[in-house]
Amino acid sequence: MDTPARETASQVMKFPDAGAQDVLSGLAKLIADELAPKVVDIDVHAQYPKDFLHKLGDLGGLASLTPATLGGSGRGLKHAIQVIEEVSKECVSTGFLVWAQYALQWYLLNSSNTALQQKILPRVAMGAKLGGTGQSNSMKSCCGIEEARLKANKVDGGWIINGTLPWVSNIGTDHYFHMGARVEGETGLLIGLVHGDHPGLTLVPSPHFVGMDGTNTFACQFRDAFLPDDQVVCRPGAEFDAFRDRTKSAFILLQMGMGLGLIDACVAMMKRSNRTHAHVNRYLDDQAEDIEALLLEARAATYALAERIDRDGSAPYVKDTLALRLAGGEASLKAANAAMLHLGAKGYLQNNPAQRRLREAYFIAIVTPATKHLRKELAEMEQSPACCVA
Repeated sequence: MDTPARETASQVMKFPDAGAQDVLSGLAKLIADELAPKVVDIDVHAQYPKDFLHKLGDLGGLASLTPATLGGSGRGLKHAIQVIEEVSKECVSTGFLVWAQYALQWYLLNSSNTALQQKILPRVAMGAKLGGTGQSNSMKSCCGIEEARLKANKVDGGWIINGTLPWVSNIGTDHYFHMGARVEGETGLLIGLVHGDHPGLTLVPSPHFVGMDGTNTFACQFRDAFLPDDQVVCRPGAEFDAFRDRTKSAFILLQMGMGLGLIDACVAMMKRSNRTHAHVNRYLDDQAEDIEALLLEARAATYALAERIDRDGSAPYVKDTLALRLAGGEASLKAANAAMLHLGAKGYLQNNPAQRRLREAYFIAIVTPATKHLRKELAEMEQSPACCVA
């Protein structure tokens, strides 16, 4: 188990890096005191780190994307990624939950429903209310990977929703999440915000995963659930097209925080192993300095792209984001594999972080947009720049 006294990669690497304290005052202490002692319980016993998320919100660690006028800090996309990165150095499951909280805000921030923004954003930006995205199926259905699981029919004052979303994380009966539904005869999707105790909605616990089991993941069954117009985030058709263009790049780039944090932790493990086993580790294909170079490159590219998206908006950078996110997933797998081989039998122990990092890396490569999803989109964009941009 990683302990509060463990060395992070930023402590042992010889290059400038903003640590948790530099990213956000009090973050390093919160991670050491409240997250590090619970990582095995989160990973093995599916303990949901709800208290940590609330305390992170109290610090302002969930507020970076939301402007001060709506209860946030407005520090921007790069800062949000850095917070996710610092948390993921300790635990990618929890880093993923932080990403989900930011993704929840991001859709609201880009909605034309200002009344909904003003009602919800101040609470989610400060972590008083938690939630997720529910957009995995939406993203895959827009790219022809699978059918839309939810259907919406217009009625007076709102919409009737039916169907089941199989995997939605960071939710519960006291959480919010977004849902996307297909509307007959319309292009794009209807996006709405629902609460976990919404009438007509049933949350069904997911089967146990080999990793990431502490993420409060449920199947969401909608049975004639009424979505009022005042909970609509985006309507189908032209409004959806514009919404997609505003949101896609940042939504995906935020996930790089998970990969950067994991790779950082893997380099730290490899360097610790080399203190006693460098004489034999040197025969492995991937050395600490090789993974360190990947980390430096990925971090610099991510931060630079985040600053461009903050400046110019998401729309011009979809292809760049997809390519970087693909590279980040592949680098995460490479780093975790290298760390596991460096640790050897020790890394195979159930409470050793090396085997956990390997499972976390597979999650980064599988979570939407997965490696195959990213490659599909990039291939289709090469063939036709206008295709598959949903």
